[in-house]
Amino acid sequence: MSKAKITTKKKTTTKKTKEKTRFDGRKANELRPLKIESSVLPNADGSAYIEMGRNKILVGVFGPREMHPRRFAKPNEATLRCRYHMSPFSVDPRRSPAPSRRDTEIGMVMNWAIEPAVFLEKYPRSVIDVYAEVLEADGGTRTACINAATVALVDAGIPMRDLVSSCAAGVIDGQIVLDLGDYEDKEGEADVPVAYLPKLGKITLLQMDGILPIKVFTDCVDLAIDGCLQINEIQREALKKKYGISEEAEE
Repeated sequence: MSKAKITTKKKTTTKKTKEKTRFDGRKANELRPLKIESSVLPNADGSAYIEMGRNKILVGVFGPREMHPRRFAKPNEATLRCRYHMSPFSVDPRRSPAPSRRDTEIGMVMNWAIEPAVFLEKYPRSVIDVYAEVLEADGGTRTACINAATVALVDAGIPMRDLVSSCAAGVIDGQIVLDLGDYEDKEGEADVPVAYLPKLGKITLLQMDGILPIKVFTDCVDLAIDGCLQINEIQREALKKKYGISEEAEE
């Protein structure tokens, strides 16, 4: 979906703009309500469930397992495959159950965001499949899927360099805001999804839908990283709650 170009300039940083509340009552730098649970699918090697705003998403991880056909196997590392799918009832009006170009694109985006964090070299000639099923969509499903997929991979026992945390920031009505919902995503001027490795301080995904001045863009990235850090704490709490890891043991 195309975005309109921002017409405001320095007015976006005025005190009056910063104090504006959003249509759902949140502050500009406030996340939507977030809930993550791990190990929710008994038939998967690892799984997670996330509610991010009204987004409701299930993720299952299967593997590492032998790649089929074998000719697609990589001799020195595993292959990570991410599949994103929106259920027909996840949006109104109902959508076709067939995979769309957007589903394929977001699956690739998930792959790019998560792959740098996984020790793929430990499982040569194998495949790790990540399936994300969107049960209800409320904007920002790609970032929510990345967050849930990371928890599911840890639940599956896949060694990772760091947790991948993902959040978006954007501009609506000339105001920079965090974690855009569906209305803000559709009506705003631009959005900037980011995936981040908090301990390593590295960005694994950076996109922009819309047109932004450089200063506003960098402010959006900084705010999105702040959101990633908040989400990272919730991811860690979900894993600690499941496995009873204390703060002392974690360190």
